[in-house]
Amino acid sequence: MSTILNAPPQLKPTALAFLAEWWPVLVGLLALFVPTYVGLASGIWNSEEQAHGPIVLAVVLWMFWQQRAVVAAPARSTNPVAGSVLFGFGLLVYILGRSQDILILEVGSQIPILGGLLLLTRGTQSVRAFWFPLMFLLFMLPLPGFVVDGLTGPLKQYVSVIVEQLLYVAGYPIARNGVVLTIGPYQLLVADACSGLHSMFSLSSMGLLYLYLMQHPSWTRNGILIASILPIAFAANVLRVIVLVLVTYYLGDEAGQGFLHGFAGIALFVIALLMLFALDGLLGWVLPADRRTRTAQ
Repeated sequence: MSTILNAPPQLKPTALAFLAEWWPVLVGLLALFVPTYVGLASGIWNSEEQAHGPIVLAVVLWMFWQQRAVVAAPARSTNPVAGSVLFGFGLLVYILGRSQDILILEVGSQIPILGGLLLLTRGTQSVRAFWFPLMFLLFMLPLPGFVVDGLTGPLKQYVSVIVEQLLYVAGYPIARNGVVLTIGPYQLLVADACSGLHSMFSLSSMGLLYLYLMQHPSWTRNGILIASILPIAFAANVLRVIVLVLVTYYLGDEAGQGFLHGFAGIALFVIALLMLFALDGLLGWVLPADRRTRTAQ
């Protein structure tokens, strides 16, 4: 009797058929978007505003892998007309974005390109199976400049007013001039990064991902959680600014602008997520439908 040790695994016929069908598509997608991701990794993903980009990409890849059986199975029906139109539109958007260095178009072209390929090869049902990862790619898009400029100013003003009022009520010697806070001998400018706009964007992505994974049957519960994401992000950002103001007041300007400033941003995100989880748990006990579901389980 002989034993073969460490024999190389054999590819199943289905795997071979899958590779034979999809390798041109995979090579084409890599040729299109590898340069895009290299540019993102060496560019805006290094900034605090777009640091969530790699997380979004990892989540999308994981979701596609989880649903790989959809594209591995033989196609029951396809939609060549809609697929060709959507795929062609995506290529035009990509070419325009790549040639004119318009990052939002270049990155955003992934959605129609992938959607068009799914329609061409697997039909409408595949798009329904992958609707969330396709939508989730929207959070990888850099916010347009006019949106950032239009929202940052009012958000900074609101944050400054609330922080001043809360600390004044708490008995601290604080005053405000526009978005400049004066506490004791220190003056602090509420900068664009402290507006909370990008933290709202990041938390929205993680909040929607959380709801998608939880699959709550209650529309009321899901609706309340979705509506609470932005207020929670704003409240967490106010708390962050309060902490930075107090750190500066007690420990000096160097402490407020040093390591603690960056750490406060991470803590803000964690606190906001914990607040969302806590609200979800509370709603699970309050809403009758969710209590009945828990009892039945």
